[in-house]
Amino acid sequence: MNTTAQRQDTPTTSGEGYQVFRTRNAPSLDETAHMELADVTPDLETGIGTALEAGFADGNVVKTLFSRPGFSLTYAWFKSGFPLPLHTHNVDCLYYVVAGSLQLGTDTLGPGDGFFVGAGKAYRYTPGPEGVEVLEFRSEEDFNINFLAKTVPAWEKISKVIADRRPAWANETPPSNALA
Repeated sequence: MNTTAQRQDTPTTSGEGYQVFRTRNAPSLDETAHMELADVTPDLETGIGTALEAGFADGNVVKTLFSRPGFSLTYAWFKSGFPLPLHTHNVDCLYYVVAGSLQLGTDTLGPGDGFFVGAGKAYRYTPGPEGVEVLEFRSEEDFNINFLAKTVPAWEKISKVIADRRPAWANETPPSNALA
């Protein structure tokens, strides 16, 4: 067996207290099913469908780096101007900006900055001109996302931004090259 290939392509575990993970090989958040969509209505389903058709998936990459009961670490790369809808989660989340920048209210955050969002607190942020890569630390393995944009017109507005930004996203690379 080629141990170099194993170290590059699969998580390494030694006993209960040690595990190596690699961003480039991590499964998507969707693949792990650790995040559940909450309070789904027919209009929300329609709106999300419209956003997906406009290219929602082309504007972000979200991977589960590590998870176990009581803890999770997620990597997210949101491309420039990605319209992250106003939302909540049912667990606390601590964000750390790895590369790029984001606008959170009146604050611009860059590499080394971060923010905490308590469970149930509504928030959104906008990635800067080079996009943003963040690490998301949670004290739970499984959590939900509750989009507060519940109407079709709200999602049509989000979808328009996505459609307008999508051509630029095709050539963007992560600011840190973490996925290279």
